[in-house]
Amino acid sequence: MSTTILNKPITNLQGTWKLANGHEMPYLGLGVWKAKDGEEVINAVKWALEAGYRHIDTAKAYDNEEGVGKGIKESGISREELFLTSKLWNSDQGYESTLKAFDNTLKRLDTDYLDLYLIHWPVEGKYKDTWRAMEKRYKDGKIKAIGVSNFLEHQLKDLMQDAEINPMVDQLEFHPWLVQKDLQDFCATHNIQYQAWSPLMQGKAFKNETLKKLGEKYDKSPAHIVLRWDLQNGVVTIPKSTSQDHIISNAKVFDFELSDEDMQTINKLDKHERIGPDPDNFDF
Repeated sequence: MSTTILNKPITNLQGTWKLANGHEMPYLGLGVWKAKDGEEVINAVKWALEAGYRHIDTAKAYDNEEGVGKGIKESGISREELFLTSKLWNSDQGYESTLKAFDNTLKRLDTDYLDLYLIHWPVEGKYKDTWRAMEKRYKDGKIKAIGVSNFLEHQLKDLMQDAEINPMVDQLEFHPWLVQKDLQDFCATHNIQYQAWSPLMQGKAFKNETLKKLGEKYDKSPAHIVLRWDLQNGVVTIPKSTSQDHIISNAKVFDFELSDEDMQTINKLDKHERIGPDPDNFDF
């Protein structure tokens, strides 16, 4: 099955969308938040790659970069076939400290480059110096694409005022209860790829009656409905799991398409409700 949504083709698990600089980003990946370093995350990465995933998303704050690197090595899949993301933690923000933190991330992942490096949170007064360091590593060829996470529109505008290179990705909390359509539109206008974290609302998607009914209609789970909704919204999604069955199951979203009416039904579940921290009010 091949469909095109918002001028972005949705074909299969290894399908990609082009970022602003032309680098190809798989639109479905594995998130490893809360996956324990060592056997748990190593196995999750290996199972995902074995199932056909080619996009792995980690962060320094997840404390499992070493395990992710080992899982990639043990999978036997060549690094060039993969899209690997990590994120800079808040305490490492600043110009020199960002350069050092990035180099340490590469060592832990046992790789020569990242496909995407993100500022994890918009730490006021620091993210502009941080961004200059990321631009440097990008120009050095150590990062294929640079972006941010948890940046709202006013923070993006502030960053872009002084940036040489605009963010190519903004990874945000995104699910049926938190759509932020204005922010999606802003990102689309500036060719910033929108990406979802916590797409399944930390399990709450499975209990929602609307999503359950749609699952019955399409003979799919509520998770499949939400992940397909992400893709049809043009949003890259990285469901987190350490279960082999769930990792395999989450990828089964390419053999059906939500109707426009059902997309709108899910859009209407929006209640501007966060599960995670507010990017305008966090203290870590």
